[in-house]
Order: sequence, then structure tokens, then C-alpha cells
Amino acid sequence: MKIKLLIFLSFFINLQAADKPNILLILSDDQAWTDYGFMGHEHIKTPHLDKLASESVLFKRAYVPTALCRPSLMTLATGHYSNVNGVTGNDPKGDSKNPNNPDLKGSLISKIDQFDTLAELLTDAGYLTHQSGKWWEGSYQRGGFTHGMTKGYPNKGGRHGDVGLKIGRTGNKPVTDFMDMAIKEEKPFFLWYAPFMPHTPHTPPKDILKKYQEYNLPEPIAKYYAMCEWFDQACGDLIQSIEDRGIRDNTLIVYVCDNGWIQNPEKNAYAPRSKRSPFEGGTRTPIFFSWPAKYKAQDRKELCTSLDIFPTIVAAAGAKMPKGLPGLDLNPYMTTQEVIPRDHIFGETFAHDIADISDPEASLLYRWVIKDNWKLLLSYDGKPGKQKSGGKSKASDSKPQLFDLSKDPAEKVNLAKDHSEKLAELAKMINDWYPVKKRKVIREFK
Repeated sequence: MKIKLLIFLSFFINLQAADKPNILLILSDDQAWTDYGFMGHEHIKTPHLDKLASESVLFKRAYVPTALCRPSLMTLATGHYSNVNGVTGNDPKGDSKNPNNPDLKGSLISKIDQFDTLAELLTDAGYLTHQSGKWWEGSYQRGGFTHGMTKGYPNKGGRHGDVGLKIGRTGNKPVTDFMDMAIKEEKPFFLWYAPFMPHTPHTPPKDILKKYQEYNLPEPIAKYYAMCEWFDQACGDLIQSIEDRGIRDNTLIVYVCDNGWIQNPEKNAYAPRSKRSPFEGGTRTPIFFSWPAKYKAQDRKELCTSLDIFPTIVAAAGAKMPKGLPGLDLNPYMTTQEVIPRDHIFGETFAHDIADISDPEASLLYRWVIKDNWKLLLSYDGKPGKQKSGGKSKASDSKPQLFDLSKDPAEKVNLAKDHSEKLAELAKMINDWYPVKKRKVIREFK
């Protein structure tokens, strides 16, 4: 009876606010761009995301600008690169403007106050907004959400999501309750849905794990694969909840992963060239947009960056668009199927720990550009900070690295010596994007 009433109410909401879709932003946490059924994985089963991708405008050549969870999520919340929003790593270690700063964590969180966040803009446009899952920037209220789960720092356990991290792993009830409230109040809603999945701890249900153990895979890999399927189930349950309420047609669903992950077969950790790296295994992710009332399903060949998500959602919601955003509003191209007038995207890699919260360059390790099928990585001498598997570049990675992704998607053959003109062209693009002032870039070949 309750669901029928909600469907009845949603009919009138859709008539009154057809220009304001409900919005669901799905954020995977630590998953390789290859690790989905629709991306062709041999073993991993993701039927719910496969179906959603088939109904979406799908970008398979898509990237996040930095391959670490907190800065990646901050780019989504603000629409700006990490070097602009100031959150370049997960944890702060120093502050040159205030060397005796007693609250580095609080000072780092305060950087979000300088921006109109996605949640704030949608709230101002009449949306009810809800945060669940991964969230680093204090409480959900600090991010501009009207509702949410995370209490955040300085509350106990408030580092990266606290109680919000239960979403998905223990069901979706807080989110579906919020949807019911929004429908009852006849308001469009925005959901930040960022389950702590397939992120460690890799503790999948036994029935899912058993399926992957039958492939005779190393146990750490079997557990990770099972986590990917468990995450898919959580997403499927939420999408079904939207369909059950009769609001799917006017709901914009956006999907992206915060950063890549290549499972270490020997232990519960990631392998090199994945998370925290500028390589494809760290930065690449499928991105797709599903809005049945507006977008025709299509597989796009152009480059896409997660920085496009902010302006695309803001425009779809009819909210106020901030000036100076580096991403593109993709709505005109997804509704007309016109070619996106862009042939390159940029990214940057910083240390896990922020050497100086007042100087983003202090932790800079890489900058990169992809133009057409060429990718250039430039290495910088920033402080590496906290070291984990897959983090700081090895000595062999200290020189410029140029790859032809059309022939070498695994980035095994460095072509920089053989294509000096292309190296110079792409290096100039990186410098023109914005010049590095303090860090030394390592360019010489010997």
C-alpha cells in the first residue's frame, strides 16, 4: 500500500518538475576499469551495472584526474582539480603558512568552504540532498547536504565516512527512507551513494565468494572479485528501489569509480600501477549517464573525465553554474549525439599524505595528459609522504613516459626517446594547463 501511494505521488512530482530529475551519483571505491561484465571481464559478474550501462550514455575511455579516494571525491564535490581545491591527498602532515597549526585535519576540511559544492548548488535549486558512504570533508552538513549519515571529523571515527560506511554492506534503508521522504514532500532529490565497496576489508558473503573460489584463483583475488559482485548487488537493490517507486524515467543515474585497483595475488593489498598511480590501472574508470526521459543509450568513443560530472549534473538540475569549471556540461552532446569538441584531458598525482596543506606542489609526483591515443607522464620531485604498495614511482619511472594507448594499453613501452616532437607537444600542453612554479620536473634521457 505504501509503495502504491508513493508511485501515485511520484506521478504528480514528475508532472510538476520534469525539468528537475532526481539524481543518483553512484561511486565505486577501489575498482579497476576492467572489472565489470560490460567491460569484458572474464570472471567478475556485475549483471545490475551491466544492465544499467546498456541503458546509458557510456564512456569506456574515461578517467579521474587523480587516483586516490579523498582527492578524487573532492574533485566530484567541487568540480575542480586537486591543485585548485587544495585537497591533494588523504591525510595532512604540515602547513607552511602556519607551522604550529594545532588542527591540520580541520584546516584541510575547511578548504571545501571556499567552493559552491554540488550538494549546495542542488539544495539551492530546490533539491533534498543526501550523503551516504565515503565522505572525508567533515559532516554531511559541511558538504552542503540537507541529510546524510556521516558525522565526520572531529567526531570519533570521523575520518572518511564513519557510520556512512555501512551503506551497501548492511543494506540501503537510510537511502530508501530518504527517497520516500522526498517523494512525500514532493521534492526532487540528490543521492551521493558511495559504498565502502569493493574497498578493503574484502569480506564478501560466503555464497558469492564460493563462486569465485571455484575458479581456483588465489584467495585474495577471489575475495576481491566477490566484493565487486557484492557491490553490484547493492547498486542493483537501490536501482530496483527507484523503479519500484515509479520514478526511474525521470531519474538521472551517474556512475564512476574514485580510483583503480589491481589486486595483489599474495596479500590483501593493491599491486603497483593501480591505486595512487597515474597509469591506466589507477586513473581509468568507466563513466556513464542514464536518464531514460532525456538520453538515448549509446556507447561513446570520446575521452571523458570525472570533472565533467559536476557541470553535467548542475545543468541537468537547472541549478546555478559556477564560473571557471574545467569540466564540460555533456548534456548537449548526450541529447543530440554530437561529437564532443575535445581531444585531450589532464590529470595529476600527489603523495598519499599531504606534505604541506598550503602548497599543493609540495606533494606533486606526476602530471599527465592524454591527447587522442597518446599519453604523457611527467615526473616531479614532490615529497612522497606515506608509502604503500603501488605508491611512489620507482627510479625507472623518473623519466618522461610516453605511450601509444591504441597499441600499448598496458603502458609497457616508453616511446619518449623515439617521438621527441610528440613529447615536446604534450609537455607544452601540460605546462600551458598551468605551470609548475617550485617543483623540479625530471625530463632528461641519458
